[in-house]
Formats: sequence, C-alpha cells, structure tokens
Amino acid sequence: MSKDEELERLKAQRIAELQARQQQGAEQQRATAEAEAQKQALMRKLLTPEARQRLTNIKMVRPEFGQQLELELVQLAQTGRVPLPITDDQLKRLLLQIEGQQKKRDISIRRV
Repeated sequence: MSKDEELERLKAQRIAELQARQQQGAEQQRATAEAEAQKQALMRKLLTPEARQRLTNIKMVRPEFGQQLELELVQLAQTGRVPLPITDDQLKRLLLQIEGQQKKRDISIRRV
C-alpha cells in the first residue's frame, strides 16, 4: 500500500468519525430540546402565569436555584402535597421555606 493510499484511508476514517460525532451531538441537542419542551409544558400546567413569570425571573438571576426549584415543584405536584395550579403567593411561601432551610445548613467554624 502506498503512502497516498494510506493517507486517503486515514482521511476517510477521520471524516467518518467526525460525521458520527456530529450526528451524536445533533441527537443529544434534539433530546435536550425535547426534554426542555416537556418541562415547560409541565410548568404551564403546574403554575399560574404570574408564578411562571416569577420562576423565569429566578432562573435568570440564579439558574441553578431555578432548576432546583423546578424539580421540587414537580415532586410536590406528583406527590399531591400542593394544590394545582400553584399561585404566585404559594410560590413565594415555598421560596421562603426553601430559603429558611438553606440558612439552617450554613456551617460555622469555631476556633478553640
């Protein structure tokens, strides 16, 4: 096998690998977009428009906290611990409860 043939074979193999990677990336993006759409549809069922707006504002300021809050809202709704749809006032109370729990978790170090 000549060097040119070997080079062409390696190029073809590399192109095939890149195409496979690109296809996997596209599938992953599609799955992520689909999951996000499902989550948004669920949030429309769980929250009133005012509560959804508050959640959107929270996610803009603190994205990780917003995602955590969404998961907690889904869990609360699935277990039936909160009446649906969740109003803005109910969401405010839930936020105060979560904030209180987080303050309790603060770690203090005493030096002796």
